Amino acid sequence: MTVHTGDCRDVMATMDAHSVDAIVTDPPYGLSFLGKGWDHGVPGVEFWTEALRVLKPGGHLLAFGSTRTYHRLAVAIEDAGFEIKDTLAWLHGQGFPKHKSLLKPAFEPIIMARKKGKGVLNIDACRIGVGDVIRGGGNGQASHGGRFGSGETHGTRPIVQSHDKGRWPANVVLDEAIAEQHDWSRYFYCAKASRAERNAGLEGMPEQASRRYGDQAQGPLPQQTPQSTVSMQNIHPTVKPVALCRWLVRMVTPPGGVVLDPFTGSGTTGVAAVAEGFQFIGIEREPEYVEIAQRRIAYADTQARQMEMEAA
Repeated sequence: MTVHTGDCRDVMATMDAHSVDAIVTDPPYGLSFLGKGWDHGVPGVEFWTEALRVLKPGGHLLAFGSTRTYHRLAVAIEDAGFEIKDTLAWLHGQGFPKHKSLLKPAFEPIIMARKKGKGVLNIDACRIGVGDVIRGGGNGQASHGGRFGSGETHGTRPIVQSHDKGRWPANVVLDEAIAEQHDWSRYFYCAKASRAERNAGLEGMPEQASRRYGDQAQGPLPQQTPQSTVSMQNIHPTVKPVALCRWLVRMVTPPGGVVLDPFTGSGTTGVAAVAEGFQFIGIEREPEYVEIAQRRIAYADTQARQMEMEAA
């Protein structure tokens, strides 16, 4: 498991062509988020052309986007030579509008694209158990009452065991706030990353002030008070849930395959990859996030090895 420090275009230029099986990433949304320099633009054609080069024929790309700018992301990916295959929607009910003139954000799109070839999705590995709701716990594992299939594992990989292999996975994922409103048992369920999940493996690191995605607002809204700044070890503002990223990497990566995340951030894709038994290559430009990512991934790798030893 490797996390490179540097610009992803420079690092990918040193990688062999057709050397990774899948790319799962959360690139900048181009919203100047919290004034962060890394979020001043959506990655363009030049970047995605290099990503296409290192991806194996038939390999899939999954890239998170913003509802405001994902059209630019999709066009750049397509212009680089990828085939756009679908757009997934991660529904979440905990966000609130950033201004009184804006709508409440309730979903994030995830673009699914493929390099030309014969690659297919791992449908059976991502089926939804009949009658089950999949709940992501603080450690990214399925909790009791919900499961990745039966809840049983082979090594660190979950096994789907139901009489009909479970429901066909859909292009919608939802969190607990949405799930409570309806019977959503046909869809993948994933809560937002908890504080414990964000900080797992970072024990001993100093806590710093951080504001998470969705916590910032431009003035109070009716019946709403903006959340205050919190202190934690993982200071990245847009940490995705481990359970969601596990489901995504499992969907697009063959057994023993290599997952690349060119925008590693605090390392959630790497945590998901090692938990699923895949190899991982990460790239992160911002030094303040590299150590966080390395420590989180190393912790996940240790946990996965312990589970394998216990299962042996």
